[in-house]
Amino acid sequence: MTVRIDHIALWTHDLDRLKGFYMGYFGARAGPHYVNPAKGFESCFLSFSGGARIEIMSTTSVPLSRPAPDTQPFGLTHLALSVGSCELVDALTRRLQSDGTPILDGPRQTGDGAYEAVALDPDGNRVEICAALHAGSAL
Repeated sequence: MTVRIDHIALWTHDLDRLKGFYMGYFGARAGPHYVNPAKGFESCFLSFSGGARIEIMSTTSVPLSRPAPDTQPFGLTHLALSVGSCELVDALTRRLQSDGTPILDGPRQTGDGAYEAVALDPDGNRVEICAALHAGSAL
């Protein structure tokens, strides 16, 4: 059996805003917009060049709340997107920061050999921007 993560899903109040963030900064391609009016549900898949996908979803039936940005939630804590090099991490971090995106950490070399920065997407999700897979990671 071969297992890989197919996608992650994020709730949002604003599909277009979140879609624009991941398309504009990370080159995501948006799939078709899905709407189920009976359930008050909308979604869109965002695909990245390396094969990863994010499903962004909006609903009228789930309360949307987040912990404070300076705290770590229990469970899923961040999404890591590899941009390929330290120089690209630096450039994207500068661009995000100049556009007003909160940068929580870095860019920096971590103790496990990674080079990364941590930013918040428009909904307060932590996005780790890394140069490559972390040391010890398997493909």
